Amino acid sequence: MLSVLSYGRLVARAVIGGLSQTDSRDYSLVTASCGFGKDFRKGILKKGMCYGDDACFIARHRSADVLGVADGVGGWRDYGVDPSQFSGTLMKTCERLVKEGRFVPSSPVGVLTTSYYELLQNKVPLLGSSTACIVILDRQSHRLHTANLGDSGFLVVRGGEVVHRSDEQQHYFNTPFQLSIAPPGAEGAVLSDSPDVADSSSFDVQLGDIILTATDGLFDNMPDYMILQELKKLKNTNYESIQQTARSIAEQAHVLAYDPNYMSPFAQFACDNGLNVRGGKPDDITVLLSIVAEYTD
Repeated sequence: MLSVLSYGRLVARAVIGGLSQTDSRDYSLVTASCGFGKDFRKGILKKGMCYGDDACFIARHRSADVLGVADGVGGWRDYGVDPSQFSGTLMKTCERLVKEGRFVPSSPVGVLTTSYYELLQNKVPLLGSSTACIVILDRQSHRLHTANLGDSGFLVVRGGEVVHRSDEQQHYFNTPFQLSIAPPGAEGAVLSDSPDVADSSSFDVQLGDIILTATDGLFDNMPDYMILQELKKLKNTNYESIQQTARSIAEQAHVLAYDPNYMSPFAQFACDNGLNVRGGKPDDITVLLSIVAEYTD
């Protein structure tokens, strides 16, 4: 029979053991990017973080790692407007806000909202539209906070399976939710959504979780099982390995986009909407590939 003293020691050990299981380490994201502009056969990064009309950013602050992607709406080119200007400026503004500490880690939609309203108040006229996806890792709480507007998005992969993913937002086929700035007097004629309607989520992450954030150029051309096959090649958390895998994913999506006989996710979605479509979908492709790792200053 245990004495009261021995029993007390066992309880104390159990309590201390339980407390020691709580991970007090800060987490961070090790992130690499790769992409292709639709009009290029090689991965070319334009000035800033832009692939074609896509744009992205990767930023760090003392409390969080933040990243985002945006897809400029190509239809503006018909009106003499460069679609990459809107998406690029939106992402650069988000990046600046993060670096200045003007954000709350639990509110990625706040980053998107503040950035968008800065663009609206810009003295230099800026026209265009863009989808957007913002992902924030709170280092201390180990929670990932996301906001997705439109058909860009993210996947979280753990143990070879997708455990979290963004929901695509479409008004109707091939017409995603989007932030817009229209010419004066034409506001009602241009599709425009409020950043407040972005699909938001928050959840815990674990060391080793893989987070893939991308524009629709990836998801329209590669189904989940193909992406997961590529992610199996990722063996460690060093930047070079992540960069190589990000490039492999972007390159495969780029090749499939120009395959006329491939039944892409986009073609399948078109068929589901009564359209007779086959092949990949040529588009700009942006891939941000991240691994959750222990934070090192």
